[in-house]
Amino acid sequence: MTDGAHRARSRRILGFAARRLVQLWWYELVLPKIGLSSVADRTRERRMRRLAERFRTLAVELGGLMIKVGQFLSSRLDVLPPEITSELEGLQDEVPPVPFPAIRELAEAELGSPLDRVYAWFDETPVAAASLGQAHRAQLSPVDAEETGLDEVVVKVQRPGIEQIVGVDLAALRRIAGWLRRVRVVSEHVDAPALVEEFAQTSLEEIDYLHEAQNAERFAESFAGDPRVDAPAVVWERTTRRVLTLEDVTAIKINDVEALRAAGIPPTEVARVFAEVMFDQVFTHAFVHADPHPGNIFVTPLADGDDGAREPGERGIPWRLTFVDFGMMAEVPAELRAGLRMLVIAVAGRDGRAMIEAAHEIGVLMPSADTAELERALTQLFERFGGMGFAQLKQVDPREFRDFGVEFGDVVRSLPLQLPEHLLLLIRAMALTSGMCSGLDPEFNVWDAVEPYASQLLQEEGGNLVEDLTGQALSSARLLWGMPQRVDALITKADQGRMSFDTSRLERRLDRVEGVARRVVSAVLFAALLIGGALLTASNPALGTTLVALSVLPLLHALFAGVAGRIRRR
Repeated sequence: MTDGAHRARSRRILGFAARRLVQLWWYELVLPKIGLSSVADRTRERRMRRLAERFRTLAVELGGLMIKVGQFLSSRLDVLPPEITSELEGLQDEVPPVPFPAIRELAEAELGSPLDRVYAWFDETPVAAASLGQAHRAQLSPVDAEETGLDEVVVKVQRPGIEQIVGVDLAALRRIAGWLRRVRVVSEHVDAPALVEEFAQTSLEEIDYLHEAQNAERFAESFAGDPRVDAPAVVWERTTRRVLTLEDVTAIKINDVEALRAAGIPPTEVARVFAEVMFDQVFTHAFVHADPHPGNIFVTPLADGDDGAREPGERGIPWRLTFVDFGMMAEVPAELRAGLRMLVIAVAGRDGRAMIEAAHEIGVLMPSADTAELERALTQLFERFGGMGFAQLKQVDPREFRDFGVEFGDVVRSLPLQLPEHLLLLIRAMALTSGMCSGLDPEFNVWDAVEPYASQLLQEEGGNLVEDLTGQALSSARLLWGMPQRVDALITKADQGRMSFDTSRLERRLDRVEGVARRVVSAVLFAALLIGGALLTASNPALGTTLVALSVLPLLHALFAGVAGRIRRR
């Protein structure tokens, strides 16, 4: 693409945005000021839908990063109305393939050798074509096959010129974000420049195939030894920033129910294991495949004797889940992981207030947010739909879903919140997981998938609480227990000097302080043991009961030590 074509592309993107901003300014700012807010309210839904339709048309025509922008916006339920997100959610990352001569030229330049020398065979017809690159099946040369132990591979090749197109698109998006920052109705609810930078980081990582190869190896290491999960091996000798060669692991697509049944694999079992594996990625490995759509996950039947195969009968015919395409991965930082633990426990307990506290912990809600309406909406959500499976939800009147969704969405968008990119990727992954599992098993209930983790997390949180409280109690004990000795040492030094005074009254007071200090320590220990025991009773009855029983000892000391001291002094 020439410089002129790049400038024309940028002008189209900026022109589209400028026209939409003028429309937003007129309807949302001017009309309400002249008393015509009813006109803006009455036409808002139609205007938003038309905006989304026009953007979708623009994205399909331009391709490149604009399709990714549409997919990104379709998941921004926190800042965009449903009229826009619902229109964009069907935007597919499939475009016409690049002619093979251009692909050959780029691949040979990257690999430094003709394709027929690098590979024994290379299929000119792509397996898949996307906005950033396309994939072809190939066969390694005999030398490479002997060194790697692989034969059939899939080669991903970037679309020629995509790096320049991404640069043009990001420059235009940054300029638009600067405009949005000056529009108060937008800036009050979303930090547009930060949003663009988060999107830019993800996009630049996705076009770096060395980064994707590292992700693939890290994912494989996370599940090393786990018979449920597999990932393709990377052929590093044939991998660069713009060419990626992976083991061909093509098998049954996870959503191909008929093929699963023909292979003797129950789709309901696949749904359960898939949900387990995705939650393991979030809470155990802190490294999550953020694009688990059907094209990126295969169900691989295992023959007897295959590495990792289970005994027949354990789950019918042995099989495992094979993940591919690691360009979009989500990290789970420690602080986010702690907040998610709180959120899972709150969801399992159907506790709206605890969910809001978890949102504050994650950093989604600003401290100034008025969450009374959100808590009420969450309470209604749990009361009406909590615990329902997919089959039960299908029997609910669609109008009820629509009305509740509109009200809940309005409440969420009225709050000063913004989802950080890594959290957005997690939400995308979990949404795709839930939809996939419901397609495999109409009776799939996401609560059933969450609650085992909630029980485990509750046990871990209970243990952490006991540890924290015990640590605080011991620290207080050391401080308070040593206080009388420190004061006594100070008195001794004073006695050795020229000053002399009567310390009998002070010593009596110190005796009382020492007694009070020890009773305070006992009270803290009592609280730690009692609370910890209560938390652990449900998940670990033996340990919980023991802690509650032991709490009686410091309680008795706190209550009666003072009485015993007064009797001795008499």
